[in-house]
Amino acid sequence: MENKLRQLKIGAGLIVAISLAIVLLAPSPVTPAIACEVGSSSTPLTTEDFSSVPQSLVDQADQLSVELFGDYPKKRHDFTSQLLATYLAARDKDVVIFFNAGGWGWDSVLDSPGWTTIIDGIEAELAGLGYTTLMVDHKRTNPTLNGCISELMVAAGLYPQKARDLAARVEFLTGNLPQLSVILAGESNGSGMNEGVMALMADNQQVYSIQLGPPFWEESTVSERSLVLRSNGEIPDSFSQGKVFTIIRANLEAVFGISQKNPGHILFYIGAPGHFYSWQHAEVRSQVTDFLRKHWS
Repeated sequence: MENKLRQLKIGAGLIVAISLAIVLLAPSPVTPAIACEVGSSSTPLTTEDFSSVPQSLVDQADQLSVELFGDYPKKRHDFTSQLLATYLAARDKDVVIFFNAGGWGWDSVLDSPGWTTIIDGIEAELAGLGYTTLMVDHKRTNPTLNGCISELMVAAGLYPQKARDLAARVEFLTGNLPQLSVILAGESNGSGMNEGVMALMADNQQVYSIQLGPPFWEESTVSERSLVLRSNGEIPDSFSQGKVFTIIRANLEAVFGISQKNPGHILFYIGAPGHFYSWQHAEVRSQVTDFLRKHWS
């Protein structure tokens, strides 16, 4: 009897400890992303001067911030400030490209050697077709432990707030700038995020997505406004196609000093052959170019 009581106490203690850990570590469901114009040294797109924006837009931005971040005044202010600053930067452009990084979601496109070449290629192609662009890093995660936990929750489908955050920004821009098109560009986990945003914006004909190497557990919706690639045309993407044994073998070989012929990584350090996309890949260049010409020629 005494042993059973001791076991019950230990079990109850573990439940309390686990519950406390969950409460302490669970990310806030209302953490806004940070939008930065690419090339701005990751300086957030914000403004404190709303005088050049019609009051109706200020009111609309305020309402969106209340819907997303209701009881958090600072977060509401930050979101409104970013929303209006992005509007000001985009109002004389034809296309805004939001980039969602892979990994934990806090990197810039400039931190991805492959995607840097792809963005340069996209901008050059659109410029050749007569369109001006604004390139924005959408940093959906803070570089903290809670930020990492929030990304794991997104992968498990338990954190829809991040998709709603980006969808609200895109809806605000396209609703108030009818000439504007938006491209949601993403790699790896960022592609999965963009898929969620596209699902929320299925009826918005101004929004497109380019998803390269989405996680294998993400089911990509077939749509004429979305381009999804799970191979760079030279080698299948082991992460995007769920080739687990290929990934395990590559990392075991790396441990024993065997160099990898086909680069690719997930979460910075885990080798994933083929999980790398560049404008130098003929298939990537061809598919992206065809997609752009189809919709902007």
